[in-house]
Amino acid sequence: MTDVERVGIVGCGLMGSGIAEVCALAGRDVVVVESSRAAADAGLERITRSLARAAAAGKLTGAQRDTAMGRIAMTTDLSRMADRDLVVEAVAEDERAKLEVFARLDRTVERRDAVLATNTSSIPVIRLAAATSRPEQVVGLHFFNPVPVLPLVELVPSLLTGEETVRRARDFASEVLGKRVVRAQDRAGFIVNALLVPYLLAAVRMAESGAASAEDIDQGMTLGCAHPLGPLALADVIGLDTVQAIARSMYAEYREPLYAPPPLLARMVDAGLLGRKTGRGFHTYP
Repeated sequence: MTDVERVGIVGCGLMGSGIAEVCALAGRDVVVVESSRAAADAGLERITRSLARAAAAGKLTGAQRDTAMGRIAMTTDLSRMADRDLVVEAVAEDERAKLEVFARLDRTVERRDAVLATNTSSIPVIRLAAATSRPEQVVGLHFFNPVPVLPLVELVPSLLTGEETVRRARDFASEVLGKRVVRAQDRAGFIVNALLVPYLLAAVRMAESGAASAEDIDQGMTLGCAHPLGPLALADVIGLDTVQAIARSMYAEYREPLYAPPPLLARMVDAGLLGRKTGRGFHTYP
């Protein structure tokens, strides 16, 4: 169904660890690169806990869990990406950091038709492709958190992405990983975040103005609109730093006020109140 057997992941945070997990469960050989041994250990622990939860819930057998773990290798050496058929960049939503990753992958990945994918949630793919000598091989594969649970992937070709790259990326996401794939234009925010982020920012502005508490805003949308999570709780799940980065990228492209990050969001990021991953955002977490 696909010629992608060896997968590389650059970054093992919430997104990278989830992508690595689903690729390993799909039978692929996975190498994950992190910037330090401590980050690599934390990423491996995150994958281990996720697979353990799935096994405890009866979604996997113990053998499936152990086999998946055995397919994942953690490293701090980017040269381990040399033999990969597909590499997914999943570092922080920072354009400069992503550009550096793609420039290094261009020098490292030996297979000239390897797919170089980015999990960016807002940065136009063509900007990242321009850091390489093979922009026709670069494509957006935007997964959603938590990756093992949410079925959607946004497929985002740039103006220079080759149709064969698009086909291989789409087939891998749909046929191998079992995801539902939607194709989006290469514009900041793509489909989901272009609709979602203004909604999240509106909720932040409402809390900032004192019009309602965070708890009441979220209850209003969960109980009144049947949303599974309120907007501020969802922002906490995504990470307030990530929400701010996406909003800034979209505002830089469109210059629409509804995409501008509110001052409260910036102050919370400055204070390190990033949501669930730090234990406190608009709500407090154990």
